[in-house]
Amino acid sequence: MALSDADVQKQIKHMVAFIEQEANEKAEEIDAKAEEEFNIEKGRLVQQHRVKIMEYYEKKEKQVELQKKIQNSNMLNQSRLKILKAREDQLKELLEEARTKLHNITKDKARYRKLLEGLITQGLFQLLEGKVQVMCKPEDTSAVQELLPSVIKKYKDATKKNVIVTIDQENRLGTNVPD
Repeated sequence: MALSDADVQKQIKHMVAFIEQEANEKAEEIDAKAEEEFNIEKGRLVQQHRVKIMEYYEKKEKQVELQKKIQNSNMLNQSRLKILKAREDQLKELLEEARTKLHNITKDKARYRKLLEGLITQGLFQLLEGKVQVMCKPEDTSAVQELLPSVIKKYKDATKKNVIVTIDQENRLGTNVPD
């Protein structure tokens, strides 16, 4: 059986169509595979860069936190220094005021004697010793000597203990109080 030209042409067209169909399917397969590989690679690269970006921002965040901590620490130290300075200034002011008041009290003999008596008594109560030596200014020696019996009596009445109090004649307090 011999095929006619029309049959051969038809069969060739049919074969060409079949080959084209196969080629198109293969091309679609290749495109699909390429698309899939592209998407996989794209996803991998995106994830890789996302991780890098996240690490970068985490590092930046840690740097910012560290800077905040350093800044807070510096501010805290500065405020502490200001508080210490203010406290020191206040203490200086109080000491100066106390010096002035003490100097003024020494001019009022009755108040000064009462102050001396209170200070010596307070000293005895804080020390709680059997023998105590009192240091005073040379000009206060006679006043202190007169006050000792009443001071010792107050101490003995309160503690039920004896105490011997003497005035240190070798070591004297200075008089560096402002006039």
